[in-house]
Amino acid sequence: MERLPDLLVKDLRKSFGDTTVLSGVSFQVRNGEFLSLLGPSGCGKTTILRIINGLEPPDSGSVSVDGRDITRLPPEKRRIGMVFQNYALFPTMTVFNNIAYGLKIRRMSRTSIREKVGWALKLVALEGLGDRKVTRLSGGQQQRVALARALVIDPDILLLDEPLSALDRKIRGEMQYELKTIQQKVGITTVFVTHDQEEALTMSDRVILMRGGTVEQESDPWTIYNHPVSIFASDFLGKSNILDATLEQRPDAWHVVGEGWDFPVTYRGGRPGDLVSVAVRGEHFVLKTDPDDGGSPFVIEKKIFTGPICRLLGSLGRQTVELAALSAQAEKYSVGDTLYVRPSLETTLYFPRSRK
Repeated sequence: MERLPDLLVKDLRKSFGDTTVLSGVSFQVRNGEFLSLLGPSGCGKTTILRIINGLEPPDSGSVSVDGRDITRLPPEKRRIGMVFQNYALFPTMTVFNNIAYGLKIRRMSRTSIREKVGWALKLVALEGLGDRKVTRLSGGQQQRVALARALVIDPDILLLDEPLSALDRKIRGEMQYELKTIQQKVGITTVFVTHDQEEALTMSDRVILMRGGTVEQESDPWTIYNHPVSIFASDFLGKSNILDATLEQRPDAWHVVGEGWDFPVTYRGGRPGDLVSVAVRGEHFVLKTDPDDGGSPFVIEKKIFTGPICRLLGSLGRQTVELAALSAQAEKYSVGDTLYVRPSLETTLYFPRSRK
């Protein structure tokens, strides 16, 4: 018999007054999977987390854990651990007592509490800091305390509501790795909310992109980045160049044609003459200096060095685009140079142009 998913969210709907926040959201999370809910502010991702945890009732729909409907259960009976954006630690308590709080509520023995808190401290690399006040910890250490407090109760599901957003860039990158490592070590089914695209792609087994209270796309990180299903997905998951074009059919292939440029594409529907929007990521362009190599002329107007990658801003016909090249490669290019560019066939996507 096939095992039920650890978490099943079915047709969640939620409104606050006249504002619809969720419009029938459904998904499942498999045992031990790390799922990210990604999207802009106001798309409904945190509301989903609060409904799963019992902090917010849905207007309709259901939440099940391991086949058991928990939609109407109070939070304390759901066996769900949650790490909040602001950590929600008790500032007057020590690290030990913050982590032990949920165990004391469950009336566990002192011996069991000491053992489980010791295990949690070791898990998050805070051994020896149990007696320290949390106000004396760094942001990264406080985040670990919040994670230990969520895991020490042996939850069925772990919910993470943008727990890394308050950290600086360097610490944030380190904690992404540590958080994912801890999740894999414990093997807990996890739902992670973020608006940071890189964070979602780096940490997730699967990503759900939210838009206006609905699921825009759901897939593994590689697919959702390289094969977005809409202009919104193309532009939200990493910056894409969005170009206006016309779809043309020629004897050799289908093409998208703009003013001063022309790219072959894989046919994805439509008729010759259709107005389309083309989405191409800057790193998907092949750059050549010889016009005989094919490609459309691109004039460099600005070079921006960002470390290993150099951004090239310039004109492709009448449209401004941004290309990306390895800095070692871009070193030989200068402002004013003309390159001949063509994106890879597999990653040049087009969609019906939205009418404004």
